[in-house]
Amino acid sequence: MARILILSSWVAYGHVGASAGAPALQALGHTVTQLPTVMLSNHPGWPQVAGVPIPPERIGAMIDAVEANGWLAEQDALLVGYLPTPEHVALAVELVERVRAVGARVVIDPVLGDAPKGLYLAEETAEALRDRLVPLADVLTPNLFELGWLTGTPAGDMQAARAAAETLLDPAQEVLVTSAPFGPGTTGVLRVTAEGAQVCPVPLRNGVPHGVGDVFSALIAGGLAPAAALGHLSSLIDSSLYAPHLRIAETATTWTRAMPLTAPEI
Repeated sequence: MARILILSSWVAYGHVGASAGAPALQALGHTVTQLPTVMLSNHPGWPQVAGVPIPPERIGAMIDAVEANGWLAEQDALLVGYLPTPEHVALAVELVERVRAVGARVVIDPVLGDAPKGLYLAEETAEALRDRLVPLADVLTPNLFELGWLTGTPAGDMQAARAAAETLLDPAQEVLVTSAPFGPGTTGVLRVTAEGAQVCPVPLRNGVPHGVGDVFSALIAGGLAPAAALGHLSSLIDSSLYAPHLRIAETATTWTRAMPLTAPEI
């Protein structure tokens, strides 16, 4: 089993950010260390929300303590998710450098926004993430909107999405585009590497709770191939439709046993 360090958002209720990725990884037997960039009562989509960003200097002190206790050197992977300010991006850049020095794999989920809402972040934060952090990733997991924003390239069909993802390779070894443009009634992941591309289509469902992308990125950080991660995730989604949040613990005996999906090359 792997040891994964997550730098992302944290919520008291529900499953988004680290509060989605960590329990999913733990259900599969992995060890997770969580560093919250913001602490909220719940996902902002609910009528009421409260919480604050964690100052980067406090997160930095937590990282120093983790390192002093000998735990930073044990990490197999770092997953970076939501970063609310340019200062948090700078902290993430420093953390990437520290974990890479001990041989950890770096997975960046560039949480920028989604269609049709656009950017969730201030533009200066998004630009810092694009210019300073994205180039440090071993694996990137943008959604289709984020892919287009990062590359400045429209990605309205699979060929365009693949071309855009290819521009993010080197140094990234792998780009996994979530919500890839499969067409009506279908979603899934487009995997692009220097060796080629694969697709993992899944049916588009209604009533899917928040946090699906966070779980996917966490499973990738845990060492799963995209098809295996989507196998688990599809089962979890089916068990969570129209629930207030992903039923990660309640249905773990089902989704943790799900088989990988097929991933044909294109």
